[in-house]
Amino acid sequence: MIQIDLKNRKPIYEQLIEKFKQLIINDVLKADEKIPSVRDLAKQLTINPNTIQKAYRELERQGYIYSVRGRGSFVSKEIEKVDENKVERLKNEIIKNLSELIYLGLEKEALMQLLEETYDRVKGGEDND
Repeated sequence: MIQIDLKNRKPIYEQLIEKFKQLIINDVLKADEKIPSVRDLAKQLTINPNTIQKAYRELERQGYIYSVRGRGSFVSKEIEKVDENKVERLKNEIIKNLSELIYLGLEKEALMQLLEETYDRVKGGEDND
Protein backbone atom coordinates (compact mmCIF):
# COMPACT_ATOMS: atom_id res chain seq x y z
CA MET A 1 0.00 0.00 0.00
CA ILE A 2 2.81 2.42 0.87
CA GLN A 3 6.21 2.46 -0.75
CA ILE A 4 9.09 4.72 0.20
CA ASP A 5 11.76 5.85 -2.24
CA LEU A 6 15.00 5.71 -0.27
CA LYS A 7 16.83 7.47 -3.12
CA ASN A 8 14.46 10.45 -2.93
CA ARG A 9 15.94 13.57 -1.33
CA LYS A 10 12.68 14.21 0.51
CA PRO A 11 12.84 12.93 4.11
CA ILE A 12 11.15 9.57 4.69
CA TYR A 13 8.64 10.97 7.19
CA GLU A 14 7.53 13.59 4.62
CA GLN A 15 7.12 10.87 1.99
CA LEU A 16 4.95 8.93 4.46
CA ILE A 17 2.81 11.99 5.18
CA GLU A 18 2.35 12.61 1.45
CA LYS A 19 1.42 8.96 0.74
CA PHE A 20 -1.10 8.82 3.59
CA LYS A 21 -2.67 12.11 2.50
CA GLN A 22 -3.04 10.78 -1.05
CA LEU A 23 -4.68 7.58 0.22
CA ILE A 24 -7.05 9.52 2.48
CA ILE A 25 -7.97 12.26 0.00
CA ASN A 26 -8.57 9.71 -2.78
CA ASP A 27 -10.79 7.64 -0.42
CA VAL A 28 -8.55 4.59 -0.52
CA LEU A 29 -8.49 4.90 3.28
CA LYS A 30 -11.99 5.58 4.59
CA ALA A 31 -13.13 7.54 7.64
CA ASP A 32 -12.58 5.65 10.92
CA GLU A 33 -10.47 3.01 9.15
CA LYS A 34 -7.56 1.78 11.26
CA ILE A 35 -4.14 2.47 9.82
CA PRO A 36 -1.16 0.19 10.49
CA SER A 37 0.47 0.47 13.89
CA VAL A 38 3.81 2.23 14.09
CA ARG A 39 5.55 -1.07 14.82
CA ASP A 40 3.83 -2.97 11.98
CA LEU A 41 4.49 -0.27 9.39
CA ALA A 42 8.11 0.08 10.53
CA LYS A 43 8.58 -3.68 10.04
CA GLN A 44 6.81 -3.66 6.69
CA LEU A 45 8.86 -0.74 5.33
CA THR A 46 12.03 -1.65 7.27
CA ILE A 47 12.46 1.85 8.62
CA ASN A 48 12.87 3.26 12.11
CA PRO A 49 9.63 3.33 14.17
CA ASN A 50 10.49 6.89 15.29
CA THR A 51 10.19 7.98 11.66
CA ILE A 52 6.71 6.47 11.42
CA GLN A 53 5.74 8.07 14.73
CA LYS A 54 6.91 11.48 13.51
CA ALA A 55 4.77 11.15 10.36
CA TYR A 56 1.74 9.99 12.38
CA ARG A 57 2.11 12.91 14.79
CA GLU A 58 2.15 15.36 11.90
CA LEU A 59 -0.83 13.70 10.21
CA GLU A 60 -2.71 13.93 13.50
CA ARG A 61 -1.72 17.58 13.95
CA GLN A 62 -3.06 18.32 10.47
CA GLY A 63 -6.31 16.48 11.24
CA TYR A 64 -5.95 13.57 8.82
CA ILE A 65 -5.82 10.91 11.54
CA TYR A 66 -6.67 10.55 15.21
CA SER A 67 -5.37 8.23 17.91
CA VAL A 68 -7.27 6.16 20.43
CA ARG A 69 -5.15 5.14 23.38
CA GLY A 70 -4.62 1.38 23.38
CA ARG A 71 -6.39 0.87 20.03
CA GLY A 72 -4.24 2.67 17.46
CA SER A 73 -4.61 5.38 14.84
CA PHE A 74 -7.58 5.90 12.56
CA VAL A 75 -8.51 8.03 9.56
CA SER A 76 -10.35 11.14 10.69
CA LYS A 77 -13.92 11.62 9.52
CA GLU A 78 -13.61 15.36 10.09
CA ILE A 79 -11.37 15.98 7.10
CA GLU A 80 -12.58 18.96 5.14
CA LYS A 81 -12.14 18.21 1.47
CA VAL A 82 -11.94 21.95 0.82
CA ASP A 83 -10.52 24.22 3.48
CA GLU A 84 -10.91 27.65 1.91
CA ASN A 85 -8.19 29.30 4.02
CA LYS A 86 -5.70 26.58 3.16
CA VAL A 87 -6.62 26.73 -0.53
CA GLU A 88 -6.10 30.50 -0.57
CA ARG A 89 -2.76 30.20 1.24
CA LEU A 90 -1.56 27.52 -1.19
CA LYS A 91 -2.69 29.57 -4.19
CA ASN A 92 -0.63 32.50 -2.92
CA GLU A 93 2.40 30.24 -2.52
CA ILE A 94 1.94 28.95 -6.07
CA ILE A 95 1.68 32.50 -7.42
CA LYS A 96 4.89 33.42 -5.60
CA ASN A 97 6.74 30.34 -6.90
CA LEU A 98 5.43 30.72 -10.45
CA SER A 99 6.46 34.37 -10.46
CA GLU A 100 9.96 33.36 -9.45
CA LEU A 101 10.12 30.65 -12.14
CA ILE A 102 8.97 33.16 -14.77
CA TYR A 103 11.56 35.66 -13.54
CA LEU A 104 14.22 32.93 -13.87
CA GLY A 105 13.23 32.46 -17.51
CA LEU A 106 10.94 29.43 -17.54
CA GLU A 107 8.65 29.63 -20.57
CA LYS A 108 4.86 29.32 -20.43
CA GLU A 109 4.93 25.94 -22.20
CA ALA A 110 7.33 24.52 -19.59
CA LEU A 111 5.13 25.83 -16.77
CA MET A 112 2.03 24.29 -18.35
CA GLN A 113 3.83 20.97 -18.80
CA LEU A 114 4.91 21.05 -15.15
CA LEU A 115 1.31 21.70 -14.09
CA GLU A 116 -0.04 18.86 -16.24
CA GLU A 117 2.61 16.39 -15.07
CA THR A 118 1.97 17.27 -11.43
CA TYR A 119 -1.80 16.97 -11.85
CA ASP A 120 -1.48 13.59 -13.61
CA ARG A 121 0.93 12.28 -10.98
CA VAL A 122 -1.32 13.26 -8.08
CA LYS A 123 -4.73 12.45 -9.58
CA GLY A 124 -3.66 9.40 -11.54
CA GLY A 125 -1.38 7.96 -8.89
CA GLU A 126 2.27 7.29 -9.28
CA ASP A 127 3.65 4.27 -11.09
CA ASN A 128 5.41 3.08 -7.94
CA ASP A 129 2.29 3.10 -5.75
